[in-house]
Amino acid sequence: MLDRVFLRRKILEFLEEDIGYKDITTDNLEVEKNVEAFFIAKESGILAGTIFVKEVFNVFGDADFQSFKKDGEKVEKGEIIGVVYGSSKSILKGERLSLNILQRLSGIATLTNLYVSKLT
Repeated sequence: MLDRVFLRRKILEFLEEDIGYKDITTDNLEVEKNVEAFFIAKESGILAGTIFVKEVFNVFGDADFQSFKKDGEKVEKGEIIGVVYGSSKSILKGERLSLNILQRLSGIATLTNLYVSKLT
């Protein structure tokens, strides 16, 4: 299990690298709305990284990610993996980082699963 303090610190580092101290584009949105956004699998594979995605949105305090699948489970192309509810600004600020993490870790999990299946 990942240490929550370590996880939070890494997410803050990643966000600082991604958007710095201010996201000019998102901060200039005139209307602040509560919205929902769905995470949909672009390819079939093994899901990994949902704990990171949840923490990305927890950092903002006004958005919450709910995963419909568990890490290690197979997902099919087009399947809804999860949903994030909350502030449109927070969702826009966190979506790129959360997608990057989810794609990277799921790619590693999928490739590892492929190698394991070839060896067994």
